[in-house]
Amino acid sequence: MGAYILRRILLIIPTLFGIMVINFVLVQFVPGGPVEQIIAEMQGEGDVFGAFAGGAEDATLQQSQGEGYMGARGLPQEFIDELEAQYGLDKPPLERFVNMMWNYMRFDFGESYFRSISVTDLVLEKMPVSISLGLWSTLIAYLISIPLGIRKAVRDGSSFDSWTSGVIIAAYAIPGFLFAVMLVVLFAGGSYWQIFPLRGLTSDNFADLSVFGKIVDYLWHITLPVLASTIAAFATLTLLTKNSFLDEIKKHYVMTARAKGLSERKVLYGHVFRNAMLIVIAGFPAVFIGVFFGGSLLIETIFSLDGLGRLGFEAALSRDYPVMFGTLFLFGLIGLLVNIVSDLCYVLVDPRIDFETREG
Repeated sequence: MGAYILRRILLIIPTLFGIMVINFVLVQFVPGGPVEQIIAEMQGEGDVFGAFAGGAEDATLQQSQGEGYMGARGLPQEFIDELEAQYGLDKPPLERFVNMMWNYMRFDFGESYFRSISVTDLVLEKMPVSISLGLWSTLIAYLISIPLGIRKAVRDGSSFDSWTSGVIIAAYAIPGFLFAVMLVVLFAGGSYWQIFPLRGLTSDNFADLSVFGKIVDYLWHITLPVLASTIAAFATLTLLTKNSFLDEIKKHYVMTARAKGLSERKVLYGHVFRNAMLIVIAGFPAVFIGVFFGGSLLIETIFSLDGLGRLGFEAALSRDYPVMFGTLFLFGLIGLLVNIVSDLCYVLVDPRIDFETREG
């Protein structure tokens, strides 16, 4: 197992390098950049996209005048050159990429162009929101899905199985952001009841509350975002649990255990459970990371939560390259490491699995 883990760790290097190369090259072809963003703001356009809205005639005129940035008319070239040097954009792309990767290998992600804070501190500042959404959503999905999936497998083909399947399919078909809007309309003062707060992770007077009051306030704020994030994972895990149990129940060792006179409960939880839960339990890290990174932008925006999803989106809009590439490198590394952790979980749940033998 040690050799397998070492190979997987070494494979992280070329994989992560390839991810960074592809995204860096793509960014070179995307219009705009931090310099154009600043020029657009100085020209009163608001952002870089406003600078592109000036029309084709302005663009043609600037190209004929040899200007490198749209909307830069009236600004001295020396000032623009200083901006490029400040952000390191005066160097060739290859040199910039090599310098960036060298810094990232030392976990030096630099400082945000527009926020005067290091990328690491910025990620740590936003991470509690995303961890709250990812962790609670994953735990609730597992706590509901596993018992429900087991019951559906035991009562396969019954009326209970049929109507719960209908609910699960409907839940899977509803996008998380649409479900979030529905929750806001129903329970956050949209059109019906004002039961839950609409914005933030805590109340304004959170610091003045008692310990119990802080816990209640936190859970009160996180309820709707977590429900919106859980719905898709809940549906998938329930069906996965049911199918895993059905596969195991039909195997010969289950019929043998029943023939020996064991109760149905002992057969189910003493023999079937461990084998059926292999893929579900071992996949917990991957599910958590999926909820942690995926689909959080719209949920955070709807409920005004300042997490990693909004951080990445705002960095892309403002062309804040250190934040864009720093978070991409960090999250890519975490995702690749989690894949290794998932394999280790498989081995811990079922020691019979040997990845080295399978590779051989």
